[in-house]
Amino acid sequence: MKKRFVKERIITALWDAKATSVAKAARKPQISETSIHRWHKQFDGMDISDGRWLKRLKEKNQRLKKLLVAQNLEIEVTRET
Repeated sequence: MKKRFVKERIITALWDAKATSVAKAARKPQISETSIHRWHKQFDGMDISDGRWLKRLKEKNQRLKKLLVAQNLEIEVTRET
């Protein structure tokens, strides 16, 4: 079973790893040390507010993609008629 962690929890785990050690930070929320190292590459230097901003940005991007698909479909339909 694959666990999913929210960005805020990931960033908090990274802060704990910087303050103590990766092994101690991994034990607390039951995360593997490999995951912490992987997250470090991806999220290092982020603040919790940055994680929230990234989530909102991804949601907005998804919404814009849906709008683009709808617009392209509408254009295609008008061309066919």
